Amino acid sequence: MHPCLQLAKKAVENYIKKREVIELPEGLPKELTNKKAGVFVTIEKNGKLRGCIGTYLPTKENIAKEIIYNAIAAATEDWRFGPIQREELNLLSYTVYILDLPQQIKNISELNPKKYGILVRTFTLPPKSALLLPDLEGIDTVEKQISIACQKGGIDPLREKIIIYKFTAKRISEKNDSP
Repeated sequence: MHPCLQLAKKAVENYIKKREVIELPEGLPKELTNKKAGVFVTIEKNGKLRGCIGTYLPTKENIAKEIIYNAIAAATEDWRFGPIQREELNLLSYTVYILDLPQQIKNISELNPKKYGILVRTFTLPPKSALLLPDLEGIDTVEKQISIACQKGGIDPLREKIIIYKFTAKRISEKNDSP
């Protein structure tokens, strides 16, 4: 299992069982301990979404800590689902997305939902925003990607001025598990 997935799984299981945040394990790849990035952790149970939370910009001192804290948040704080229970732990699978920095687009022709995720923000105060990761099942057009992101963020693109950022992400899952 990829170190990112092992870390997410260990963080969730330890937190659900003991209510403790794990320390960084020894021997993690330097890519996880020496670099910063936004990270999303998606948890599925029997192939269905069970939690997904992340950060599009780094908030911790390294990717490993970003994975730990976002995995725990995905398991316990996703408002769409109740917190994960101990009896569910053996039924869960994890996907970790390591995000590149978002770049503002000038034209929607720059987008491709298979290649880029998007961050949509309004100019209102307080600003509203929503993020969609790249290459999500069922999202195959730019228009659909923007529409779903706006719905997710409670944004009316016909009444509110929006700004769109694109980003790429490295997707690590048990389906594409590779070191």
